[in-house]
Parts: sequence; structure tokens; C-alpha cells
Amino acid sequence: MHDVLIVGGGPSGAVAGAILARAGIRVRILDRATFPRDKLCGDTINPGTLAVLRRLELARDIERRGLRVHGMRLTGDGIAIDGCYPAGAFGCAILRRDLDWLLLQDALAAGCEFDPGVTVQRAVVREVGAARAVTGVAVARSAAQGTLSAPVTIAADGRRSAITFGLGLARHPPRPRRWAIGAYFENFTPLGLRPQSDLSQTAIRPESDLSQTSVGLANLGEMHVRHGHYIGVAEVPGGLTNVCLVKPSGPADPDLRDPSALLMRALTRDPVLRDRCAGARLTGPPVVLGPLAVDVRPAPIDGLLLAGDAAGFIDPMTGDGLRFAIRGGELAAAAAMQALQHGWIGVHADLDAARRRAFVGKWRFNRAIRALVASPRAVDAAALGARLAPGVLRAVIARAGDCHVAE
Repeated sequence: MHDVLIVGGGPSGAVAGAILARAGIRVRILDRATFPRDKLCGDTINPGTLAVLRRLELARDIERRGLRVHGMRLTGDGIAIDGCYPAGAFGCAILRRDLDWLLLQDALAAGCEFDPGVTVQRAVVREVGAARAVTGVAVARSAAQGTLSAPVTIAADGRRSAITFGLGLARHPPRPRRWAIGAYFENFTPLGLRPQSDLSQTAIRPESDLSQTSVGLANLGEMHVRHGHYIGVAEVPGGLTNVCLVKPSGPADPDLRDPSALLMRALTRDPVLRDRCAGARLTGPPVVLGPLAVDVRPAPIDGLLLAGDAAGFIDPMTGDGLRFAIRGGELAAAAAMQALQHGWIGVHADLDAARRRAFVGKWRFNRAIRALVASPRAVDAAALGARLAPGVLRAVIARAGDCHVAE
């Protein structure tokens, strides 16, 4: 008998598992995939997220494997803004398959059991008077089916969570309806940079001045904001470049039938990126994900905790998906220990309050950024503001990187 079942072996589930197993709690992690496995992601960890991983003693192998990211480049409406994170803070670029596998290995080293290739079909629910309680999950492996039981189940099975959708807790909101198309490229011309010392203050200049040749030491994440869409670009280990296009899309959007053509069309028409992608080659077919947003209402169901994207998914423009997952996994682990030690009274209320303290400010920040991208007038006004008040942009870059967490 295990104390905790964790559905999903991604960052949220692995972090929760590592914390719980270190505390002597018997943990079993289930995932339908076999690791390492690929996952659509921007492949960057911001400074605040890296600080959380360091505090949890889960960052060493990630920092060794990844590339340092010293700041951000934002472009839009004819201007480019380069800025390093303040006070020497830095993030990390790493392939998502490597990140997830490293975190899962840490969980296994801490004492978790792991079952790959297991499809969790639904939560097992017991009616307790007028209330419901989750007692475990129904699973399928190959041709066999069965149930697994535990006092605590943590749903960390992503934005398409079988647990939350099966319980009627999750839905796709009517707006925003954005889709992501992501792929890796070889021979994508590196970002033109200056030495890191020259980027200690935010640099603003015309997009036409951007160099095509890397001459600097600082590695920047990139966000290219356009009217109606944005493109994220990140250099990752192995000489590859991660490119992700996010755009609004409705039902039966014909553009999504050929994601390779859609992605290349966006790149070749972009004034900043078209020359850099001229000699680039896709290493494989793009991955398409959408609609991105998932709303999840609070679930005060005894026996069940939510973490990561299963607790709700937003359009992570500023690279927050991993921070929400990793910090959310930590919070879910604390809630699980509280439930095991003292029962379920107050557990969900305490977890909801902790999540609000940890995330509400960044949720509001991201909503503001998404609203800006959706409005051509707002993009134009932001570009003008960047020229007139670069200090505001420095604060935005620091906030986007959660640098206050890293201090």
C-alpha cells in the first residue's frame, strides 16, 4: 500500500514525489509515457524557477546539462529591446525531455516507485454522504485493467488531465483560443548579441540594426511580439534552436493541417527572423498543441490534490509554465503531508491560499501581456513606451524572469 499516488511523471509530479519520498512517504508515480519522452515546451527555465530548484536541491544536473540564459530580447513594431536579468541572475535552456528525465531520476533516487506505460483512466470515487472522496485511480496497462488505491492521489497529468476532466472540474474556456506550434531547427542563425557587460542596461534600437552574427557572450531568450501572434526562440544544447509560434485559431482552422508550412510561413515573413531561418532545417515535424487555456475550478475533494497543468493551464508567454509546475508540485507535496498527518480538514483551503500567494501576481502579469499581444493598438503603445521609458522595460524583464524569487 502506498501513501501517495502521483498521476504524471512530468516536473510537477516528479518534484512532488521527490519531496514526499525524502520525508519517508511511500510514493508511486504513474505515467502513460516511457521516459525520456519529448514534450512541446519553450525549453527555458527562468531565474525564479531555477532558484526554487536550487532550494529543493534539484538543480545541479540541470545547470550542468543546460545553457545559461542571461536575459531576454523582445521585438515588436520595429524596435528590439535587449536586457539582462538584474544582479547577475540567470536562467537555463535545456531540452524538455532532458529536464523531465533528470527530475524523474531525482524522484526515483529519493525512493519513489515509477510505473511507465500506464494509462490512468479516471479517479476512483467513493460517495461519503453528500460528499465525494477519491480513493485511488482506475488504470490500464496493455490489455490489463485494475485499480490502485492510496490515501492521497495527486493529479499531475497535464492540461488534458483524465482526472480533472473526468470529474468535471476542467474545461476549455471560449477565450482565449490559442494554439502553439513548436519545432527544433538546425542551422538557425544565432542571435546577434553584444558582450554581457554591455547589456547591463536595457538596450533599445531599431529591428533593422540587429546583427545576424553572434559576437557576444550573453545568451538571451527571445520573444517576438507581432499583431495577432508571437514567436519564441531559444538556443538549446546540441546546437539546436527551439522555435514556437503561438497564434489564435478557431475550429477547423486550415492552417493547422500543415503545421510545418504554417511555421515556416510565419518565420519567412517575419522582418527579424526571415534571414536567420534562411538556411535552417527542421529536425522533425512540428508539434501542435491547443487550445492552450484550461480552466479548473477548485476541487475540495478529500483524497485528491491537483498540481501543475492539471490545476489549470494558461498561455505561458513569459515562460511561467515550468515555475507553476515546479512550485505547484512543491505546494501539493506539502498539502499531501498535511493530509496524511492531520486529515483533510482545511487542506484544500490552505493549498488554495498558498497557490494564490505564489501565483496570483504572475497570473495577472501574464493576462496583461496576453491582452497586449491581442491588441495592435496596445502593441504600438507599448513600443512607444519602451522608447520613452526603458526603465519600465527593465522592470518587465525582471518580472518576466521572476528575478525577485532568485534574490
